[in-house]
Amino acid sequence: MTSLDAGIATLRSAAGHVSAAWDALARWMKSMMPTGLYGRALLIMIVPMVLLQSVVAFVFMERHWNTVTRRLSAAVTQDIAALIEIYRLYPQDAERTIIRQIARERLMLSVDFLPESEIPPPGPKPFFSLLDQALSQEISQRIRRPFWIDTVGRSNIVEIRIRLDDTVMRVFALRHAAYASNSEIFLFWMVGTSLFLLAVAIAFLRNQIKPILRLADAAESFGKGRDVPGFKPRGAREVRRAAQAFIEMKRRVERTMEQRTTMLAGVSHDLRTVLTRFKLELALLGDSTEVEALKRDVDEMGRMLEAYLAFARGDSGEQSEPTDMAAFLDELKVDAERNGHRSSVNFHGYPVVTVKPAAFKRCLANLVSNAARFADTIEITGHRDHRNLTVTVDDDGPGIPSTMREEVFKPFLRLDDARNQDEGGTGLGLAIARDIARSHGGDITLGESPLGGLRATVRVPV
Repeated sequence: MTSLDAGIATLRSAAGHVSAAWDALARWMKSMMPTGLYGRALLIMIVPMVLLQSVVAFVFMERHWNTVTRRLSAAVTQDIAALIEIYRLYPQDAERTIIRQIARERLMLSVDFLPESEIPPPGPKPFFSLLDQALSQEISQRIRRPFWIDTVGRSNIVEIRIRLDDTVMRVFALRHAAYASNSEIFLFWMVGTSLFLLAVAIAFLRNQIKPILRLADAAESFGKGRDVPGFKPRGAREVRRAAQAFIEMKRRVERTMEQRTTMLAGVSHDLRTVLTRFKLELALLGDSTEVEALKRDVDEMGRMLEAYLAFARGDSGEQSEPTDMAAFLDELKVDAERNGHRSSVNFHGYPVVTVKPAAFKRCLANLVSNAARFADTIEITGHRDHRNLTVTVDDDGPGIPSTMREEVFKPFLRLDDARNQDEGGTGLGLAIARDIARSHGGDITLGESPLGGLRATVRVPV
């Protein structure tokens, strides 16, 4: 490998490290960003405002506050330098009366002369004191004598001591004469106004987000099979349009379900009439082997019809209401024990869940009856957290092969080894149970049971 190839390989390796670091930084920033619309919109408002104020404050501090303070400090220093020059050129004024008078009346300064020993040692300069820095720099450049200043001892007065040949000149100057003291007021007004406007913007943004949250809650409730009372389009035009589209979709779905229910009621009436005539005609034929076989076929056809109508009808028309799931599971346990099966029930969490009671009970009853048909021991466990209600039905039966656990939910599917048979053997028990669970916004899954058989898990949102 030549030196050129080694250099290219080094550059590629460095580029790879830089790219990996950049990707890691991007992932970290993405994880820190808010995920909700409210947080993102708030961030879009706050970040530009903070950047703008930072730039304005920096420019103001650098170009105005700093410059004005330095010029005021320079003016005070020049006045002090002039007084020192008068002190040097007019030694005949032993009492320094003229200097004091000029300083007091013309320069707004208070001048005094102290013994030569009355100058303290230099102390630590205050942090972030622009006046201290500017005044010290001006005195060092223009007067060039040992000095001592105090800019924090008295709030409105600055004390300056300068060593002369045989004395120490002490000068008291007003703070606003050497410092742009009104600059903080500008910054406070800028920050205060921004905070007020930000609070107003947050209040308006919250009102704009509420219709979106109400739309999401209505869609979630409708997806769980619950009623959405009092929902009306509100908010911005786009949000109203989305809410109106949801209402129209809800009406179409409800109209379709109503039409299906009406149609099934008519079909049920017609088919039951035909089956009733079959039964009457068979009853008139008397008793024989062939007639008994036909009666069994007609009875099976009736059971299949009822099962199909129950599957197609679903849980339409029933309203959701708060239901005690622990009591539900206890009823299922009693039913299983009445049929001679060993069963147990455990429930964890707050038991009241909003479901369609009759439909959900039928869903769980289908699972329990399916387990009771092939097993001796049944364990029913319920758990409710802040998001889901989970009910598991375990048994010690033969179970279902893993490759067929989704197939058995298909309507009318009957397998010799798979346990998807209701009382009439129509193959609709698990299909009806899953249809009810999905109408509540949940689902049913099958898996291995700790008892050695099948575990059916119902999970629906609360």
